[in-house]
Amino acid sequence: MRITRDNLLHAAKSLCTDFASKKDPDALMTHFSTTHQCVAYEHGLPILAPFLGRHFVGRDGVRDYFKTIASTLSFDRMEFSEYIVDPEVQKVSVRGRARFTWLSSEQSWDEIFTYVLDFDDDCKVTDYHVWADTGAAYLASKGQLSTG
Repeated sequence: MRITRDNLLHAAKSLCTDFASKKDPDALMTHFSTTHQCVAYEHGLPILAPFLGRHFVGRDGVRDYFKTIASTLSFDRMEFSEYIVDPEVQKVSVRGRARFTWLSSEQSWDEIFTYVLDFDDDCKVTDYHVWADTGAAYLASKGQLSTG
């Protein structure tokens, strides 16, 4: 399959739509490669949250990443915009926003975050990188997030 900008954009939007729709981890895994080793990595210090600074490697690892997110956080009003597509390197960058809640403390914050997604030749994700507000997540986990 020849990778085009439209193919990559469609694949990225499909994953983002399913994530924003709160699909379960198995449904999200349909967007990930079965021919290349996958990795999910959310940038940040591992001490701040259980999903930060760890390479979740392989399909089982990526599934565990999504399960960890679902057991730790909830979110509302998630939306994605500003897709930047580079078919030559088979990458898509996208800006997201949502209101997150740390489940154990019930503290919430509004956040803007970025994904960088790498794709294989079948337009399936191989590398899933996230940059987000790790400070807010940490403070919410400790019940110390000031919303005022």
